[in-house]
Amino acid sequence: MKHPLLEQIGIDYPIVQGAMSWVATPSLAAAVSNAGGLGMLGSGHEPGEFVRKSIKETKKLTDKTFGVNVLLLSPYVDEVVDVVCEEGIKVVTTGAGSPGKYMKKFKEAGITVIPVVASVALARRMEKEGADAIIVEGMEAGGHVGKLTTLTLIPQVTDAVSIPVIAAGGIGDGRGMAASIMLGASAVQLGTRFVVAHESIAHDNFKQRIIKARDIDTVVTGQITGHPVRVLRNKLTREYLKVEKEITSDESPNFSRLEEIGKGALRKAVIEGDKDGGSFMAGQIAGLVKKEQSCEEIIQEIMAEYKEAIEKAHMF
Repeated sequence: MKHPLLEQIGIDYPIVQGAMSWVATPSLAAAVSNAGGLGMLGSGHEPGEFVRKSIKETKKLTDKTFGVNVLLLSPYVDEVVDVVCEEGIKVVTTGAGSPGKYMKKFKEAGITVIPVVASVALARRMEKEGADAIIVEGMEAGGHVGKLTTLTLIPQVTDAVSIPVIAAGGIGDGRGMAASIMLGASAVQLGTRFVVAHESIAHDNFKQRIIKARDIDTVVTGQITGHPVRVLRNKLTREYLKVEKEITSDESPNFSRLEEIGKGALRKAVIEGDKDGGSFMAGQIAGLVKKEQSCEEIIQEIMAEYKEAIEKAHMF
């Protein structure tokens, strides 16, 4: 597939791995990049030197292009930005804010900047601030989500901006990729599918929860906080939703109760595999994921499915 965005980034296939906290580690990012996609490291709330170490570890595992996700609300964001510029990273995705403050520094370092957005208004703002492309994420995605679906967002955003759009949220196979491309996207981002990759460090309990998931097994928590999160249902989500209802009926809401319940829950899921107390962030596409594969196998399977879907579309 030939596209200016792919050539600019330096990847073979229009597939980006989501920068999932605790999951987007050197082993996964390198494997995705080695397979022809764009592997991503998640910086989360980690300090700059931790991110530098992760970058160096990834460089030992691949000579291909990989990127780093910069969480703009991190207390260490300034030093993380310095690190990605110093380490010669070619692609940066950003979340939880606007990268405008750092755009000049990124551009001077020759970095392709791709913010994650969940609305047309944010997409337009990111284009004005100098973004090279944008990741448009629908509410079908795992983790923090917006209010609009991928199906409705992609065509509206592609009509509103002139920079390339990467579709994310609810995409787990080649059919989803084909649909996204037909709606105007230049590439796709996948998260949940890569959680179950052989190269993912996610606990086997996490991988099996995704593999065994049904179409209705995800739920959105945190609606009343303004920071909704899509996860697989378990004891933690039931408790969380119960407290949400209690808080809604309180005259003086106390969100600290929710913070206490969710504290460290993602690590419990990814690292410890805590079936009851872990926050198993996964998208609605989990019901389509049926097996653990290598990143190479995942990407080649998606591309084969994509080509088949495109060929079928040409029949009409």
